[in-house]
Amino acid sequence: MKIVSACLMGCECRYDKSSNWIREIEQLVKEGKALPVCPEQLGGLPTPRNPAQIVGGDGFDVLDGKAKVIDDQGNDVTEQFLQGANQALRMALTIGAQEAILKERSPSCGSHVIYDGSFAGMKRPGLGVTAALLVRNGIRVASEESGVSE
Repeated sequence: MKIVSACLMGCECRYDKSSNWIREIEQLVKEGKALPVCPEQLGGLPTPRNPAQIVGGDGFDVLDGKAKVIDDQGNDVTEQFLQGANQALRMALTIGAQEAILKERSPSCGSHVIYDGSFAGMKRPGLGVTAALLVRNGIRVASEESGVSE
């Protein structure tokens, strides 16, 4: 069993109320092999919402209190991202998930690359907040861009 970013199975839960639908991810959910989660919604953020980026590091730095998640209006949404990550982890542990397939570049779900916090479209290596928490708890994290495995 695995968890997947809900936007990847077609839920319109991205910040701009769109999805990143991938047929294979939706199929995993239909077959009961994956549970969709949206950490940002689980943390209490609305949809649609202002885009946010990690400023001052990556998801591990946010978990350690060394970086923040800020939206494009300057609002600190770190607490909501932390709450959402904790809820996603709870769901993953409850179903015994050993793997997560997450949306790359997301400040929550990025597993290899995130935006750099400048809101200028620049990217940097790093993990989002939820991805980092899952990794810290022994759950393998993959990107939708690295392919879907059964």
